[in-house]
Amino acid sequence: MPTRNLKRLATAMLTAASLFLTTLPALAASGTFKGINNHTVSGAVSVEKRGDEYVIVLGTDFDFDGAPDPRIAFGNDGKYAKGTDFKLLKADKGAQEYVVPKEIDPSKFNEVHIWCRKFTVGLAIAKLK
Repeated sequence: MPTRNLKRLATAMLTAASLFLTTLPALAASGTFKGINNHTVSGAVSVEKRGDEYVIVLGTDFDFDGAPDPRIAFGNDGKYAKGTDFKLLKADKGAQEYVVPKEIDPSKFNEVHIWCRKFTVGLAIAKLK
């Protein structure tokens, strides 16, 4: 194969790889939920950076025993961070995604919580790594 064709092929492959990699979400952190306060909760959670926003992703294995007013929130070292509960859970089971509001900076937290706003009690915590 002539050198010119090899250079074109190499350039095309690098361009394709670059486009592919820029469309993948950047994984910021992940963990596994554990229920607290007599709740049974399990499943994976991750925080992904997508463009200029963060997204909380609950895995297909997510399973929650239910409670009134369960919301996605953040915390540190086992403690809910007041004011970070931002979105009502869509479902008690299965894959779900939640865009984090711009005013919350996920990099300041080491946990994702499921928080009951109605009764101000924690339902689950996932330590992020």
